[in-house]
Amino acid sequence: MTDTLAPALGTRAVGVDRFIVSLALAGLVLLGALIWLETAPFLLALFALGAVLGVALYHGAFGFTAGWRNLIIRKRGAGMRAQLLLFALTSLIMVPLLGSGQEGLIGAVAPVGTSLMVGSFLFGIGMQLGGGCGSGTLFTVGAGNLRMLVTLLFFIVGAVLGSLHLPWWLGLPGFDPVSLIDRLGVVGALAVQVAGLGAIALWVNRIERRAHGSLERGELRIRPGEAGWWRTLLTGRWPFVWAIVVLAVGNALTLVIGGSPWGITFAFNLWGAKALQALGVDMSQFEFWTWDYPAMALADSVLVNITSVMNFGLLLGAMLAAGLANRFNEASRQRPQGRSFLAAVVGGLLLGYGARLAFGCNIGALFSGLASASLHAWVWFGFAFVGSLIGVRLRPWFRLPN
Repeated sequence: MTDTLAPALGTRAVGVDRFIVSLALAGLVLLGALIWLETAPFLLALFALGAVLGVALYHGAFGFTAGWRNLIIRKRGAGMRAQLLLFALTSLIMVPLLGSGQEGLIGAVAPVGTSLMVGSFLFGIGMQLGGGCGSGTLFTVGAGNLRMLVTLLFFIVGAVLGSLHLPWWLGLPGFDPVSLIDRLGVVGALAVQVAGLGAIALWVNRIERRAHGSLERGELRIRPGEAGWWRTLLTGRWPFVWAIVVLAVGNALTLVIGGSPWGITFAFNLWGAKALQALGVDMSQFEFWTWDYPAMALADSVLVNITSVMNFGLLLGAMLAAGLANRFNEASRQRPQGRSFLAAVVGGLLLGYGARLAFGCNIGALFSGLASASLHAWVWFGFAFVGSLIGVRLRPWFRLPN
């Protein structure tokens, strides 16, 4: 669960915010039409998929930040267990797809080295100060949270700075990407994945049992609540299981439709670089923006960039969900001030810079990386968690609650 939505989702709002719902639907229709005119139909499907993922993230309050902090501070592991279940289910779907040899499917596999370790460590600190991870920042902005808008703006700034420095970082010690599918085959990769995730689950359970004597399991139960299944579906809060299924299937569909797994933060790099380019900055003077894919993305419209298109859908999907739940105005009243504002700035910069150095955020590097059975995702997981340990300790100074 993200920091900014936990209180709101604890109570049930009445009615529907018709203005916000109308605005979100108009945005979806208008932007969908522009994507249809600009690009191939498959990008329209990915735009719609992004919207569905935004709804699931909002109603499931499915973020990584608070789940990790709850384990660190409160010794409660429900959020972490939900994440591990998500990783396991998605691996069971995507590893066989990637190992099938089907042409055009490329996993989220990246090098392991100094850049990855430093970047994921910084990202871990940033997610605790900024109040959300990559996906958490994006869907809470879509839901109207003004503090998270500050985090997002500086996330973009940090990502662009990271892109300028990445070539230097890549020159430091490291080694080439390692795919467990290539090394061990589909069955071997799945065995390692399940064993690793199971070991972490046992560790999480041990921490919680030692502190509380029993495990908190209510978050994983499928139950409609007092208002019934359909009302819960539209207004939340969803059981984690609902969000897990939608996110796992959504990532697999992204792979099948787009050719690669779900990502978030390259779009932030691109938006920032395009903004600088519009101001007259020649981005070709920076090595990263001369590499094939970044240079091509910078030259093209954002409406032909898969990550951007899915992010736009995610933002509008979260807005639609917040409107249906009548909670958009509730989120928009949370205005950052003083040290909380400073934390959003610092956290956003660390999130963006760290994500670029670490080849992605909790979605592109961790979720999609683990679902691709890439070694770098396991390294990312460990260093980001250590960074979160420090970030949690820093939160009181910024007057952020733990």
